[in-house]
Amino acid sequence: MNTKELPTNLYELLSGENLADKQHEAMMLLTMDESMWPHVAMISVGEIVALTPEKLRLSLWPGTTTTSNIIRTGKATFVVFFDGAAHYVQLSLKKLPKLDKAKYQRERFTANVVSYKGDTAKYADITSGIQIDLKDPASVIERWKETIEELKD
Repeated sequence: MNTKELPTNLYELLSGENLADKQHEAMMLLTMDESMWPHVAMISVGEIVALTPEKLRLSLWPGTTTTSNIIRTGKATFVVFFDGAAHYVQLSLKKLPKLDKAKYQRERFTANVVSYKGDTAKYADITSGIQIDLKDPASVIERWKETIEELKD
């Protein structure tokens, strides 16, 4: 089903709450480079927050290929395998102003859901997606909490 909003389970995953419980979830963020090749990057629940089912915000490291592609095109797609389905979300993004008192130097973006598609198969179940183990969970989760709070401003 194609819609312009996140389903409830994905909205809750990206709520910015209970980050320690979600620390192992990772997503792919796809952008188009200048040669028109897809560029794939990994993002975590500490870099994206759903303000509503239709509106998200992202916080990305400055100077990366992904950030440059988003600034240039205003488009990205993120993919997450979660809760037994593949989720594909097309985004239209705009750069937000820098926060003067931000603890971490990041590029912030507001994003509207252009299209959401959930994908399952009748003949197979998705049992896992991209999973990560943080090397220093306490400090990373604290940074994520601070980043999410700055994204909500």
